[in-house]
Amino acid sequence: MQVVPELDTGGVEQTVVDVARAVIEAGGRAIVVSKGGRLEAYLKQIGAVVVLLPVHSKNPYVQFKNYYALRALIRKEKPDIVHVRSRAPALSALPAAKAEGVKTVTTYHGIYKAGSALKRWYNGRMTTADVVIANSDYTRDHVLREYDLNPAKVVAVPRGVDLKKFDPGAVDEARKDKLAQAWGVDRSDGRTRFLLAGRLTRWKGQTLVIEALWAKRDELVDTANVEVIMAGDDQGRTEYRRELENLISLYALEDTVKLVGHCSDMPAAYSLCDFALAPSLEPEAFGRTAVEPQAMGRPVLAAKHGATAETVEDAVSGWLVTSGDVTAWADAMRVAALTSAPARAVMGAAGRARVHERFSLETMCAATLDIYRSLLT
Repeated sequence: MQVVPELDTGGVEQTVVDVARAVIEAGGRAIVVSKGGRLEAYLKQIGAVVVLLPVHSKNPYVQFKNYYALRALIRKEKPDIVHVRSRAPALSALPAAKAEGVKTVTTYHGIYKAGSALKRWYNGRMTTADVVIANSDYTRDHVLREYDLNPAKVVAVPRGVDLKKFDPGAVDEARKDKLAQAWGVDRSDGRTRFLLAGRLTRWKGQTLVIEALWAKRDELVDTANVEVIMAGDDQGRTEYRRELENLISLYALEDTVKLVGHCSDMPAAYSLCDFALAPSLEPEAFGRTAVEPQAMGRPVLAAKHGATAETVEDAVSGWLVTSGDVTAWADAMRVAALTSAPARAVMGAAGRARVHERFSLETMCAATLDIYRSLLT
């Protein structure tokens, strides 16, 4: 039984679906408890049981009701393991599972900051499971620093990428042409294209990249002839989007930087571009946008902190760049743009091999099922 706040799009939700499918394919039953969302239908289609409860709520009264509802559900469905994937549902789901004598697992999908003793207690509920999964070595180290835990209890299982979906050979020219037309991109103009994928929020580093382009406009825009595509929804952050638009206009970069909004075909997006950018100003707990392009054979320029320092091999599958340093990012983009096509291909192949070895969906699911089996034996 996996317990997750909601079932809309996102890395956490996709992991729930992936693990549910792996459990079913291994001959088990998959139960998902959530407030619901657009992934409900797919879960039911693959044979999972979906139970709707307001487990996303932090309201104490709702938590109290969830505790008894989950105990009743556990008695009815008789799961062997309850796997909780967020802090709010952990408050009710972990005590309910333990009261019914069921083994528990939690996954830290991110780094939780604690500005007070109450917040630290709230974050720490996730550590009370029998096994704690961290989505990277960086996240695991953070959990062990914050809490007095037996290191053997905390296991790093990196997020897995679907290599059937992110397969360069599966993206035909028609898909790339369709996306290029939607974005207003001229594929024949010879420009070096960088893709910065991620929701429009300041810490993702969109402003940093625009500043880098302006800082060395003569080298990047006029000489290297680059174009930067920023693909991501503002998720209601309209003021930040306007700030980016104003900055692009101020620096006269309208022909260089495109804000294209949400993209539903990321494999085609990476195929359309030459390099990926992952300039997060804060450390990423995992960072799919540094791994997915490598699966597509695209070198990555990533901030040199957090989990991206694990997922990108410097000067092999991409470049690790000092976080927040405008000059360093401008220089790195120039180096990338001037890299020959054969050298780019070698880096792309190295990145894809690295993802196959360490960050595939199959590797993640196998490691998770191994943890489940270890609890049962």
